Amino acid sequence: MSVTITSVEVHDVRFPTAARGDGSDAINRGDYSATYVELGTDAGAVGTGFTFTNGRGNEITCAAVRALAHHVEGRTVEEIAAEPVAFWRSLSADVQLRWLGPEKGVIHMATGALVNAVWDLRARIAGKPMWRFLAELPTDELVASIDFKHITDALTPDDAAAILDKGRDGLADRLSTLERDGFPSYTTSVGWLGYPDDKVRALTRQAYDDGWRAMKMKVGGPLADDLRRARIIRSEIGPDALLMMDANQVWDVDEAITAMTALAEVDPYWIEEPTHADDILGHARIARAVDELTGGRCRVATGEVAANRVIFKQLLQAEAIGVMQIDACRVGGVNEVLAELLLAAKFGVPVCPHAGGVGLCEYVQHLAIFDYLRVGAALDGRMIEYVDHLHEHFVDPVRTRGGRYLLPDRPGYSATMNPSSIAEFRFPDGPAWR
Repeated sequence: MSVTITSVEVHDVRFPTAARGDGSDAINRGDYSATYVELGTDAGAVGTGFTFTNGRGNEITCAAVRALAHHVEGRTVEEIAAEPVAFWRSLSADVQLRWLGPEKGVIHMATGALVNAVWDLRARIAGKPMWRFLAELPTDELVASIDFKHITDALTPDDAAAILDKGRDGLADRLSTLERDGFPSYTTSVGWLGYPDDKVRALTRQAYDDGWRAMKMKVGGPLADDLRRARIIRSEIGPDALLMMDANQVWDVDEAITAMTALAEVDPYWIEEPTHADDILGHARIARAVDELTGGRCRVATGEVAANRVIFKQLLQAEAIGVMQIDACRVGGVNEVLAELLLAAKFGVPVCPHAGGVGLCEYVQHLAIFDYLRVGAALDGRMIEYVDHLHEHFVDPVRTRGGRYLLPDRPGYSATMNPSSIAEFRFPDGPAWR
């Protein structure tokens, strides 16, 4: 029996996080928000998806979803699954809306919200969590889901098929490892830039006691302040735990190198977004500099706002990153993420997904697990970001133990929000905003 998508509902949901300093960094002081999508069907099943924003402007991504909704409404799940690239291009390459991108920004984020909702619906109908649904798809179906346009100079369909076929070897053993141990993680909750020193110290100590052995702090304020806060965290976690840093694009290239010359004192594992997200050559120069500064102990990480698979292709080709950070909804949803995971595997760069925000932890756990099971096939250097905010608003929130993600076991993409949360935080008429 076919399942037809009969409705597309869009909700502007915002949480007042800015007042507490949660999520604060060198650039952003926002209210974590979601452009939240519900796909109704004639079978009663509902697919949910969203894209993450930072408060004001969420109404723009909501409008973009509505502008693209006609490509989804009235389609059957079966016809979408039969021609996934044609469906993806109907959204990402809409003959008029594409001009507003192309394949970047608000339109592409709206594409991701709709595409992810369709994948959530497919996994729900199959009765499987998204990671399992993807991991069990035949190689030819996974390859057929990817738009290889503009990336065949780095990854061909044959390359992708070979990686995915090889990923079948040992899959059961890797799954047993995750079922037993969970997936490695790091926490960002200790080091927001807006937190005072005493709070940073207390949160770091608590995180260490809770089992976290990798922690990330925000940098990009006055360098003396960054170094002081870094010393506090390092003193609490000791020399063996990992300390990552995130500059959120605030530095110029030379500024980044100067800052990391000082911050190298605390042995950072990576510097994230050290300069403008689109500056591939700048990232490459910084990567060479920090490698030399630290004797290879520090690397550059980026990707949370990389617009599309073509940007990732160039970062990898230029050897500009030692860690690739995918975002589940900045790009065009699961289809494009598949391309990015396979590109990283082709170039031998580990993927550590960007999370936090509203529901990003819920999303990316599925992608990281799939990557380990069918693509990267190794845990070396791989971690999922964890931020301890807003999980209570989801029907199937992430679960962690001892600093590791536990496997989600409910059908779908873990993207469904509690109806009460939507009602409370819907903007501008929800009680939280009156």
